Amino acid sequence: MDALRHGWPLAIEGAPLLQPVETAFSELSGEAMLISASRAATLKLANQLEAAAPRQPVLMRSAETFDLPAALAIADPALDLQNPLKGPFKALPIEWEEQAKAALELARIAGILPAFLVDPTGAGEPASVEVGDLAAFTDPQRLKIATRARLPVAAAEGARIVAFRSPDDTREHVALVIGEQRADRPPLVRLHSECLTGDILGSLKCDCGPQLDAALRAMADEADKGGWGVLLYMRQEGRGIGLVNKLRAYRLQDQGFDTVDANTRLGLPDEARDFPTAARMLELLGVKEIRLMTNNPAKVKALQCEGLTVTERVAHSLPDNPHNARYLATKRDRAGHILP
Repeated sequence: MDALRHGWPLAIEGAPLLQPVETAFSELSGEAMLISASRAATLKLANQLEAAAPRQPVLMRSAETFDLPAALAIADPALDLQNPLKGPFKALPIEWEEQAKAALELARIAGILPAFLVDPTGAGEPASVEVGDLAAFTDPQRLKIATRARLPVAAAEGARIVAFRSPDDTREHVALVIGEQRADRPPLVRLHSECLTGDILGSLKCDCGPQLDAALRAMADEADKGGWGVLLYMRQEGRGIGLVNKLRAYRLQDQGFDTVDANTRLGLPDEARDFPTAARMLELLGVKEIRLMTNNPAKVKALQCEGLTVTERVAHSLPDNPHNARYLATKRDRAGHILP
């Protein structure tokens, strides 16, 4: 992650040298680019390949070498209006597909645009990795409890906080436990992905801040009735695409795209949240059955696939406002959320 953020090329065993476009140095150039199929679809390249689908890699060439400004204009859809004419490009088959998929996934985790120059000229010392390193990085079983403390909060003065840490990941997730833990009553659980704009700055573009506050109040009410609750605060901004890429998606929404299409134009998935890690956090807390606060049936299914028993889906919808009405409608109509 550090290497990608600093613009170092990746040397993945079995693949050519891959230079991240967003953080590359200005003097670099390459004969080809690696992008995701969803970004390729925006560039009208996906129809050149059979069975192209989101999160599959696409290798593209042009009649000319890609210098850094040209490569960045291809990688960043926020620049499409400034650079409307691109191509013609040719999509080529990739003999190192697994390595390409790993590179794009590493870029997503690092929070940068999923685009690479292939065999760049003038690249510096590469960071050497293997495809298997990605599996080790994302292994939820490596997550451990780091510490616990009492944390009085406005909704519940008797709340306790539990911090989780993995040796392979700098993101530190936390759980807030409200009420007395008991084995005979499934807790009310909310998985809340970090949202700086909504949770801290009070953004009206989403419903994250109000959902967080309402979840804590609901858990406090549950504790008053003899039950308990667990809020998992996951460090996965923008449903897993990172803060900067989320803000890029906001810019695309300002141009008229909905939240799903904005992510697609970025070459990123609309859903990249880490449900195995959430399940691991609950496992470390000794929780096997939960009442899940969510409007998303897919979230229920994802946790059930990780071995958790969801005894009840508890609706958690809040009124919209003029700034997030389209966002909520998109979640309902395109992502299957149960919303009015």
